[in-house]
Amino acid sequence: MADGSHPTLPGFAHVYSGKVRDLYAPLDDAGEARADRLLLVASDRMSAYDFVLDSPIPDKGAVLTQLSLWWFDQLADLLPHHVVSTDVPDAVAGRSVLVERLDMLPVECVARAYLTGGGLSEYEATGSVSGVALPEGLVDGSRLPEPVFTPSTKAPMGQHDEPIPFEGVVAEIGPELAERVRDLTIAILARGNDVAAERGILLADTKVEFGLRGLDLAPGEDLGEAIRARGAACEIVLADEVLTPDSSRFWPADAWEPGHPQPSYDKQYVRDWLTSAASGWDRRSGEAPPALPDEVVAATRDRYVEAYERLTGTPFVPAGR
Repeated sequence: MADGSHPTLPGFAHVYSGKVRDLYAPLDDAGEARADRLLLVASDRMSAYDFVLDSPIPDKGAVLTQLSLWWFDQLADLLPHHVVSTDVPDAVAGRSVLVERLDMLPVECVARAYLTGGGLSEYEATGSVSGVALPEGLVDGSRLPEPVFTPSTKAPMGQHDEPIPFEGVVAEIGPELAERVRDLTIAILARGNDVAAERGILLADTKVEFGLRGLDLAPGEDLGEAIRARGAACEIVLADEVLTPDSSRFWPADAWEPGHPQPSYDKQYVRDWLTSAASGWDRRSGEAPPALPDEVVAATRDRYVEAYERLTGTPFVPAGR
């Protein structure tokens, strides 16, 4: 829900609500929350520029969930994923999954095949992105010579993620694990682009979340210290969502033209409206963005559904139908 509230689900205890997702722990026979499983529910909330907007996007949560499930299958040979079951309560059917509870890595893993968005802004200021030097003369929409890993911090809700160099990832999780997640992030982007290209779509960039299986965190043990000490021996698991319009930028290949913002099948459409004169919002003001007009809500939903249908080749069926 746009106001941050969450549904009550019998048999589950609410654990946490993020910008878009609500997390629940299933209850055992004694009524205690299980420590090994989570119910991950994707809401219709829309976030942009570190704000949760007042305007939900109908069916967005179902698109994110169903598209992620499809992509998990396409990526299964690269690494395991966290989904345990799609047998979920009827109230959240189609937009939730039961997942393995993992120890999540404390960095945002981002890979870019094209230059745009925050990466473009950083490049224009420094000639590099997350410490990766790029050639001169690149413009909005330029294809990079090769995909690059451009990680960032994982900031609390309401705060900005900040780009960090690869050395910052090494400091957070250790050198061996840092190299593995770098290579996996780029491999996921490459696989996504291979699949998307067959559908006439370019995958400009993506953000992925990784967790660790087998860290066995002791009570009171610091997560960061445990990851640096034992993380390299753990199995890396793909978590959260993957290659969705919330976590990635998708462009129609036949309209790609470097030098200006590209038409897209993702939340960039909302960002562009918010920063346009039509919204009347000053991003620098610190004030919350305005509600989205009905036509922007409808057009955003259309883009999310079109991304799903073009990528999977199947009609989108809203949750509950």
